[in-house]
Order: sequence, then structure tokens, then C-alpha cells
Amino acid sequence: MPQTQVAVVTFDGFNEIDSFVASAMINRCRQDGLAAYITTPTPRVSSMNGVEVEGQRPLEFTAEADVVLIGSGIKTRDAIADDHLIGAIKLDPEHQLIGSQCSGALVLARLGLLGTMPACTDIKSRPYVEQCGVKVLDEPFHAEGGIATAGGCLASQYLGAWTIARTLGADAARAVVDYIAPYGENAETVRRVMSAIGCPSSDH
Repeated sequence: MPQTQVAVVTFDGFNEIDSFVASAMINRCRQDGLAAYITTPTPRVSSMNGVEVEGQRPLEFTAEADVVLIGSGIKTRDAIADDHLIGAIKLDPEHQLIGSQCSGALVLARLGLLGTMPACTDIKSRPYVEQCGVKVLDEPFHAEGGIATAGGCLASQYLGAWTIARTLGADAARAVVDYIAPYGENAETVRRVMSAIGCPSSDH
């Protein structure tokens, strides 16, 4: 089975929730040919809380991945100021699904991918995203075509579900969300997440 590859771009100073929730959700679909890889600018990165992680793929992997999700962290503004680092991120919105989490919207803005599209981000990143000329929505998730943005750490579940829905279909996304939902809140969580990503819900 051909594998659909997802690059979860994870910079030094990354937010663990942003990178790990999305990648964990997506990797529940490995048996269906969908796989996520922590993609880093250096062989090893440290989170905002000192959790050290070895990258599974280098930044150059973004050029061949089918989906690229840009994670967030406390050093994203340093990242977008680094021309060499940003130059290693090769994205093609015509042939890839592209998403950002919180301050990851700054990367999409830096790469000129948002255009007139409004975006979602976190409260601390909002003024910096707005300084890029991007309208920030008071919403956790927004997608237009093959580009999506999520705002707020736990909105990473929306980004993960969107990726699964766009690659494997809404039923696959529902199944993963149902599995990770807090016990006893499954139907409610599935409805909320599927509604946020613009997919009809189902209670089967």
C-alpha cells in the first residue's frame, strides 16, 4: 500500500501538545497507509519544557511529504527570521495539504502562503500574525482549500482530524477522534471536532 506521508515540522522550543497530539492521531492510521514524522531543522530539538526529541526526518522532507503541518513553540519568530532555515521548507500548495498550529501561522505568512486568507493562532502569537497583515479569527480552526490553520494548543486535535479526513475520508477521522475522546464524551467530542473541520457528523 502506498504511504501518504505527513511532515510535522517541529522547531527547537516546540510545544509538545502541538506536535505530539497531531502526530499521534495521524499515526493511528498507519495500517491504512497514513504516517506522520516529526520533522526537525537539527537532528535533535528540545521543547519549551526541556523535552528532547530526535527528529525522524530533516526539514528537506517537507518537499516530498504529502501533508505538511507546521508546529508551534516559543522560538517560531526566531525561526522565521532565519533565512537558511525557512529556505529549507519547500511547500507546494497545489500538490500538498498544508496546516499550521498556533505560531506556525507565522511560517505560512513568511512563506507567502496565506494571501488574503484569514488564520487561526494562539493569543500570544496573534499580534505578530496580525503584524504580517493577516486577519486573525476568533475561532480554533479554519481551512480554505488545502490550507488550514489552528489556534490554541488543544486545537491540534482539529488539525489531526482534518489531515485524516482529507487523506482517508471523514469516517477514518471520526474513528480516530472517537478513540481518543474522553471516555463517556465520545459522541459529543466527535460531533464537535467534525463540525469544526467542516465534516458532517455521524452517530454510528
